[in-house]
Amino acid sequence: MQTDRTPPQPTAPATFAAAVAAAETALRPLFDPTPLQRNALLSDRYGADIWLKREDLTPVRSYKLRGALTAMRHALALRPGARFVCASAGNHAQGMAYACREFGAQGTIFMPVTTPQQKIQKTRMFGGDAVRIELVGDYFDHSLRAAQAMAQDSGSVFLSPFDDPDVILGQATVAHEILDQAVIAPDLIVLPVGGGGLAAGVTRLFAERAPATRVALVEPMGGASLHAALAAGHPVTLPAVDNFVDGAAVARIGDMPFAALSRFTADDLVLPPEDRICATMLEMLNVEGIVLEPAGALAIDALRDLGERGRLAGRQVVCLCSGGNFDFQRLPEVRERAQRHAGVKKYFILRLPQRPGALREFLNLLGPDDDIARFEYLKKSARNFGSVLIGIETTHPGNIAALNDRLEQAGMDWRDITGDVVLSEFLI
Repeated sequence: MQTDRTPPQPTAPATFAAAVAAAETALRPLFDPTPLQRNALLSDRYGADIWLKREDLTPVRSYKLRGALTAMRHALALRPGARFVCASAGNHAQGMAYACREFGAQGTIFMPVTTPQQKIQKTRMFGGDAVRIELVGDYFDHSLRAAQAMAQDSGSVFLSPFDDPDVILGQATVAHEILDQAVIAPDLIVLPVGGGGLAAGVTRLFAERAPATRVALVEPMGGASLHAALAAGHPVTLPAVDNFVDGAAVARIGDMPFAALSRFTADDLVLPPEDRICATMLEMLNVEGIVLEPAGALAIDALRDLGERGRLAGRQVVCLCSGGNFDFQRLPEVRERAQRHAGVKKYFILRLPQRPGALREFLNLLGPDDDIARFEYLKKSARNFGSVLIGIETTHPGNIAALNDRLEQAGMDWRDITGDVVLSEFLI
């Protein structure tokens, strides 16, 4: 809904903390603070006092709303009636759409043609008549170039998802809330990192208001742009990115966020594998009833590594759950990847002799808890042998090891392709 909350021209507060406090105050008429909740399951597991900051419970189910509202509010104070443009395939698009409708501004959102309809529809729902969605290109970079070109040609304000001081300021309001909600400042805060806007704002505020709090930064293993930038001493573009953790898999960290985060070292980073993140998502859904997108589960998943490093026991820890915009059509993929990580699902290429009884011989090698989840002939035309793709599900990783031993003893010609990225993507 359109409101009359467009503010007067702002004055610069004396400190970053004061600016964040003012930004947080301005957000309060728009949505309530997100909960800071103690999690008994994780606390018991790690012998620590684990709290979850539930940014998945904002009106758009992610923290991105904070930066979009703050940056748009400041832009409209300087340029009343300004139009806005952004490029995003997810949470930033929904945040900008919500902000446009709230402030009565007009915006254009560029999305890749490949964006799932669920995300497009949610963006339209939040923006209503205030936004226009343009589907351009197969990849985000194509949409980004189109958005930047439109902003330059039309004089619209380009609303960056992370490389903007007002966006960083808005994201820092989550840290202001944490410090207001916590009885004492936490010993450790665990933050997901994508483009870096959230981490830049939160770490800066904690440095001013709670300098004793330690920080752990978490990037998906397949999109560790901050890790690469720290190694190089400056932002670099990753040659390839695994887009599964789509809310944090960024090929290049923002210049402004990197300037704020360059004081950290590789020891402050955790790089969890994507398949393990899936296991964390399923546990949070099935045990705690918390719906998290892959990026939203990063901080919780990193507790596994931090616990092994001895950084959790006896400490008060806050994990920032950055978003819950999960498309349940992806649930089978999440379950599959979680099973692979747990070692209870494997894929084999098996070469079977083309004679009666050959398949029965293989089936007799399966254990009582082994189940065939996939069976497909890949080549039937060979005179003597045929190749078969077989997926096996079981109840314990030790069952797979035992099956491997039986296959070897029986002289079977087989190959485990579960970890072969090229073959897995092509065949499975």
